[in-house]
Amino acid sequence: MFESSVIEISKSALQTNLKFLKQKTGAHVKFCSVVKGNAYGHGLTEFVKLAMECDQHYFGVYSADEAYHISKNIKNTPELYIMGMVEGEAIEWAINKGIEFCVFDEKRLEDALKYSKKLKKKAKIHLEIETGMNRTGFYEKEIAIVGELINNNKQNFEVKGACTHFAGAESMANNFRVSQQIGKFYQTLLTIGKAGLTPTYKHAACSAAVINYPETIGNMVRVGIMQYGFWPNDETFIRYNGDKEKNSKILKRLITWKSRLMNLKSVKKGEFIGYSTSYLAHRDMKIAVVPVGYSHGYSRNMSNTGKVLVRGVEATVVGIVNMNAITIDVTHIEGVEIGDEVVLIGTKEQNSKCGFFQ
Repeated sequence: MFESSVIEISKSALQTNLKFLKQKTGAHVKFCSVVKGNAYGHGLTEFVKLAMECDQHYFGVYSADEAYHISKNIKNTPELYIMGMVEGEAIEWAINKGIEFCVFDEKRLEDALKYSKKLKKKAKIHLEIETGMNRTGFYEKEIAIVGELINNNKQNFEVKGACTHFAGAESMANNFRVSQQIGKFYQTLLTIGKAGLTPTYKHAACSAAVINYPETIGNMVRVGIMQYGFWPNDETFIRYNGDKEKNSKILKRLITWKSRLMNLKSVKKGEFIGYSTSYLAHRDMKIAVVPVGYSHGYSRNMSNTGKVLVRGVEATVVGIVNMNAITIDVTHIEGVEIGDEVVLIGTKEQNSKCGFFQ
């Protein structure tokens, strides 16, 4: 093992999460797996490949560079939908590759028309509707102009979707605002129909809305955080059936981060451990060094508070997290040896099927 640690993502956990989510949405609903932000930190290419093995073939990214990365690294490129940033030559590239993208202003719509004419290929677009997020999207009053431009150039556009994004569907504190958004969305969909446009998909539901506002599921959903095994927040977690303990078994975390013990050392009571004087041994101790630090992403905030698993037993980080190492207290762990596995994130029992090194 040349690497100091390994990150694994679990295929069985992903299958469990997708099964639960697709039961909630229904078999007829198109499922957009959201993989923006490096697949929420799980590794973009690695996660997409794994999800494809789980029969998932439609993915939402935030920007053109994420779509480009997938297309370059996965031979049989899945269907892709760019939800956010795409401009200029990236629009041309997306049209040429048959990649769908969101349109939320006249400039992008006109650029899509320009490159579509140049390539003699249809731009596959989703029209984003502004319903109250006040970030991006067409207002209802703009739909007539949008419809006229698209209808006058039908050979250049395929309207794949009409969509919006809720401003906080995970919390009842936002219920009034979200309810207003739902009303505006359906009202604007009627206006889109009157403008002569027939989007294939109407989509508004994110992970939180799938659980908290199931009436918004429509014929497509965009699910991110829940497929990775995380509830949007504790409130959504409780609202599902009011029982935290049962809920905790429904979704499974995908990610496990592991390393190994690099060194063992005995420390006498009254000695300081590591840099500075942040930790004083309160008894004779056995400590172990793990070759992972803040340069690997193990936060310095975990100094003297972090927990890891060794031989299935919890061990506490003692001393300051270094650039390349942490020190843990293994005094209470029977038979501990150099080379023992250390679980930094996850559980010892997790069934990991796909790994990539950190």
